[in-house]
Amino acid sequence: MSRSLAGVFPQAHESPSDRPVYTPEERIRRDATRWTLVQGVLAPVQFLVFLVSLGLILRYLATGEGWGMAAASVVLKTFFLYLIMVTGAIWEKVVFGRYLFAPSFYWEDVFSMLVIALHTACLVAWFAGESLLGARSQMLLALAAYGTYVINAAQFLLKLRKARREAAA
Repeated sequence: MSRSLAGVFPQAHESPSDRPVYTPEERIRRDATRWTLVQGVLAPVQFLVFLVSLGLILRYLATGEGWGMAAASVVLKTFFLYLIMVTGAIWEKVVFGRYLFAPSFYWEDVFSMLVIALHTACLVAWFAGESLLGARSQMLLALAAYGTYVINAAQFLLKLRKARREAAA
């Protein structure tokens, strides 16, 4: 494997399921960095924005009303996604020594790339206007992006649960 990709893909002996979420040193760094608090604040805020946005999207799809508010909410949700992804990468660098794809969060980060791609596609469609996708198609694309977000959020919640179980043991 090339030297540039060696740090991205986990080696066979680095299987995320084979190691604890945090080594004792990583747990100390996690608890000491302010980025843990930043993530702890941004995650529920992003989820709240998601819920409001989802409601606006579903309202538009059901009634045909409120496209502007629904579209603006998708932009806001995407802003929070980018913010949590950038600060999360900083957190990962502080805790694990790399910006992305640390063995403990490898698959969560991989799936996050799909989440980011779909949210970015929403922005591209929104800025391109109806020449690229019609209003209804834009909202359906947003629903697809939101579906991946829910799966990714569940991945992170399961990892948090695993880390708490390990800390208690």
